[in-house]
Amino acid sequence: MNGANMSARLKDKIICITGAASGIGRATALLMAREGALVVATDLQADTGAALAGEITQTGGRAIFLQHDVTDEDGWREVIAIIRARHGRLDVLVNNAGIGLSGPVVEMSLADWRRQTAVNLDGVFLGVKHGLPLLRQSGGGSVVNVSSIAGIKASANAAGYCATKAAVRQFTKAVALECAAAKDNVRVNSIHPGIVETAIWDSLIGTTQGARGTRLEALTAPSIPLGRTGTVEEIAAGILWLASDESRYVTGTELVIDGGRSIA
Repeated sequence: MNGANMSARLKDKIICITGAASGIGRATALLMAREGALVVATDLQADTGAALAGEITQTGGRAIFLQHDVTDEDGWREVIAIIRARHGRLDVLVNNAGIGLSGPVVEMSLADWRRQTAVNLDGVFLGVKHGLPLLRQSGGGSVVNVSSIAGIKASANAAGYCATKAAVRQFTKAVALECAAAKDNVRVNSIHPGIVETAIWDSLIGTTQGARGTRLEALTAPSIPLGRTGTVEEIAAGILWLASDESRYVTGTELVIDGGRSIA
């Protein structure tokens, strides 16, 4: 950042990003900070989350880190209270935290089903429930819920994951209509990444960070019309657009960034 913004598209906006310590959340936090936002990064991973905030501030940006379990309602109350007390407003909420558990539906335990639903769906619900009042008090803003192409196009052995991401898609549209009816100037959209190299794939295809990229590319690239997996930076760019005033006439929509896989 070196003290300079790229184009200041988010100048002085207060932005909360969940699951910000790695993957898409990390890339989004770095990009939004470069664009002038003050980033409130939350995650369960305390060390990597704190390191992210330190990296942003050391390069001229503004960020704080809060350790946060998105499935805990009291935790959400605390996060929003801290944002209100320190900054007095909230302009953008990015509900990004998520996990992926795979396997045949008859072998999935109820505990795993509930755990995945708690993170991927309950976490989004709680974020909107507790973030929306502060967004409204701030004069409006943008909510971006990170879903997946799995919420649009089903995949075998990922029934639980697909169910949560499809629910996020419809939840987003319903809340968008509520906000539009309330004339509160809050826009609510979902973003649907395709196959992108993040840690979520380690549990889905049995890889580790060092070996993930090559195996993921080999397994998935043939099914992607553009012929390659996506990058976290490409997803972050879409989130940035939905967060910015450039998308001020966009609500209740789904932004699919998947190299064409969902239509193949």
